[in-house]
Amino acid sequence: MKIAIDAMGGDYAPEEVVKGAVLALEERSLEIILLGNVEKIEEELKRYKFKKNNLSIINCKESIDTGEFPLNALRTKKDSSILVGMNLLKNNRANAFISAGNSGAVMASALLELGRISKIRRPAIAAVLPSIKGKVIILDVGANVDCKPEHLLQFALIGSKYAKYILNIKDPKIGLLNIGEEENKGNKFTQNAYKILKNANINFMGNIEGKDIFKGIIDVVVCDGFTGNIILKSSEGLAKMLIKY
Repeated sequence: MKIAIDAMGGDYAPEEVVKGAVLALEERSLEIILLGNVEKIEEELKRYKFKKNNLSIINCKESIDTGEFPLNALRTKKDSSILVGMNLLKNNRANAFISAGNSGAVMASALLELGRISKIRRPAIAAVLPSIKGKVIILDVGANVDCKPEHLLQFALIGSKYAKYILNIKDPKIGLLNIGEEENKGNKFTQNAYKILKNANINFMGNIEGKDIFKGIIDVVVCDGFTGNIILKSSEGLAKMLIKY
């Protein structure tokens, strides 16, 4: 498998990205393409011993910072590591592309270069988090801050396929994130979403409260991107606090 990696994306790039790439080569039979400033990448690689035949670098003159507006950046930075990586994936020169950089730019470039699955109107960003019994997928966690109820059905379909084929969960259980378990709980948005999910051909288990996300009773949790991003960042902050104290 050939994986293209944005070496300039993330809070600690390129140091941690290069380190992770080298570790991956040690643990897996992979080919890795690092994308970004070739001088900075080569300087980091000097610290490690690795299979040089399995790692290559494509020099990208530009990178997209976290605070940049995605579409503007993609229009003006044609040689950015994100856009170059997505083009590699589009043209079958890589089997996967990974970036810890500007998530909006990654999503926008994927839409522009790869397109959408048929009948899926809104792609979503999914987070795979640990639970008591294994893993739980939450989506959307930031791609769509404003959603329609029918979009949550599409998130459920996407999430269930990921759970089935990537996490090997035979019949993924799907829950709607809400402020209570009862069907009539929440606002008009969640109430209408509940009706749509209930009548769909999926293993819908009903509403799930925030306190139940990590219990392992649900495999896929669906919500709008605004709510999902708050859940993700709150979980990150709580984990850091528990580790520190």
